[in-house]
Amino acid sequence: MRLVIVTGLSGSGKSIALNALEDEGYYCIDNMPVFLLVAFAVNLIDNPDERFKLTAIGIDARSDHSGFQEIPALVQRLRKSDIECEIISLDAQDDILIKRFSETRRKHPLTDDNTSLAEAIIQEREILKPLILSSDLAIDTSNSNVHQLRKTIRSRVAGTKEKHLSLQIESFGFKHGVPRDADFVFDVRCLPNPHWQADLRPLTGKDQPVAEFLASQQDTKRMFDDVSTFIDNWIPCFQADGRSYLTVAVGCTGGQHRSVYLTERLCDYFESKGITTIRSHRELGGH
Repeated sequence: MRLVIVTGLSGSGKSIALNALEDEGYYCIDNMPVFLLVAFAVNLIDNPDERFKLTAIGIDARSDHSGFQEIPALVQRLRKSDIECEIISLDAQDDILIKRFSETRRKHPLTDDNTSLAEAIIQEREILKPLILSSDLAIDTSNSNVHQLRKTIRSRVAGTKEKHLSLQIESFGFKHGVPRDADFVFDVRCLPNPHWQADLRPLTGKDQPVAEFLASQQDTKRMFDDVSTFIDNWIPCFQADGRSYLTVAVGCTGGQHRSVYLTERLCDYFESKGITTIRSHRELGGH
C-alpha cells in the first residue's frame, strides 16, 4: 500500500501533480479535510483495501489547518503499519505565484477585502509550515512548466514504488539563483571555466569538446571524487532514516558548462551503481 500526501502553496502546481499521479494509476482525492485524512488512514491500517493500493491525497490551506501538526505523527504510524507514506510539498517564488494568479485571474483562497494576494501567500506559507518542514520531497516549480512538472512527478514520485532512494542531480547557474528544493548544494565555480575559450563558449557541458576540456583539469577530477564520495557516504544514512528522495544541486556561474558536465558525470557514476538517478539541467530547460 502506498499513500502520497501532496501539499503546497496555491498556484505551485498541486492540481497538476495530482493529475499526473492519477494518470499513473493512483486513486486521487483533492482538498481532503485533515479529520477525514486521519479517519481514512486509520481505516487503511485496520482494513487494507486493494482499491486504495496507490492513493494520493491533496491537503492545502483550504482545509482546517488546526490539525496539520498531527500529520507527521500520522505518517510515522502508517509507516510502522507497513504502508509506504510520503509527504510531497510544492512551492514557488512569491513573484512567480503572483504572476500565475494574475495570468489565470483566479482568486487565492486566503484573499479577502482586507488581505492582498502578497499577504495571502505569506499567510499560506506559515499555515503550511508543519507539512512543508515534514515533507520527504520538496519541489520548487518556479522554473517549471506544466510538462516539466508532470515529468518530475512521474519520474520521482509515481516511479518510486519500492523502498529505495531516488537521487536527483540538478545543474544550475548561481546568477539565476540557488534551487530552493535542494538537500545539498555544491559550488563548482572554482573550476576552470570553458566560457573563456572562444570555441567552447557556445557549447554546453554535454558536448564532447567541453567534456574533454574539463576532464583534462586536475581540479575537476578532485571535485568529482570529493562530491561523489560525499554522496556515497551519506546515501545509506538517508535510507536508514526512511528518506525516499535526495536532491543534489551542482552550480557554476551560468549553469551551462561546469555544473552540467559534473552533473552528467555524477549521474553516470550513480546509475552504474544501480541507484535510481534523475538528471536535470535547469538552465538548459531541464534536459
